Order: sequence, then structure tokens, then C-alpha cells
Amino acid sequence: MSDVEKRLEALGIELPARNRKGKGAVAAVLDGNMLYVSGHLPYTESGELLYKGKVGGNLTQEEGYAAARQCGLNMLRTIKDYIGSLDRVECFVKVLGLVNSAADFSSQPAVVNGFSDLMVEVFGVRGQHARSAMGAYALNDDAPVIVDAIIKIRD
Repeated sequence: MSDVEKRLEALGIELPARNRKGKGAVAAVLDGNMLYVSGHLPYTESGELLYKGKVGGNLTQEEGYAAARQCGLNMLRTIKDYIGSLDRVECFVKVLGLVNSAADFSSQPAVVNGFSDLMVEVFGVRGQHARSAMGAYALNDDAPVIVDAIIKIRD
């Protein structure tokens, strides 16, 4: 068991199974030592969204945070599937989080912290990253948040 997997176990985190939908767009592309990870939604293992709707509308900021954390759990599964071991993650370089926001909601960074905080819990300093957190009028399936990332990988 890898060091990161031991840390996940100590944190009580079990990675969800990955649902491979579609054939054109893929969940990630590895180019040299850079892994470009597509946007991840807050789907549960059963394939349902953890929450649906707009943060600041029918969803609270705390629910948005939980949804962003679920995006992170799903992304960890993808990363592991693509590179074999989470210990190969050198660092998170850049993250983009889009938040399905009500017109007057402006705390998108606090929502995307659900993703960012998880990465620091799991990877420590290697989980810190440059980030943009922005509002969106609508996201697919009425998801509250979607997160993508660029990650540097170790050999």
C-alpha cells in the first residue's frame, strides 16, 4: 500500500468507483510528466449527483463545499487509474473550479475550498495549487460544481 493510500485510510476516505462514460473525451491525458485531468462532477458511486442546483440558491455554501470535496474524491480515483499510484503525484499545478451560482452568490472560492482542502489533507504541501474559482450560469446535469486540474507526475 502506497504512502498516500495509507493516509487516505487513516483519514477514513475510500475512493469511489469510476464511471467511464463516453468515448471521445477522456478523464485525463498524460503527456510526459504532466497529467491534464478533465472536469469532475460530484457524482456518488451510484452515479447520482451528491447535490443538484445553484449554490446560494437552493444549495448552501456548505453543500457546495461538500460537492467540491466529492469532485476531489472522484478525481483521486481517476488519477490513481491513470498513473497507478497516488504517490507518483509530485504536485498539483493548477486547478479550475466552476460553481453553478445564484445571481447574487459571490463566494465561489469558499465552495472550491472543498476540493483544495481535500488535496492538502491527502498530499500535504504537494496538494497545494494555483487556482481559479469562478461562477457559472449553469453546469451539466445541474451540478453545483465542476473541477479540473493539471498535475505534475513523478517517474
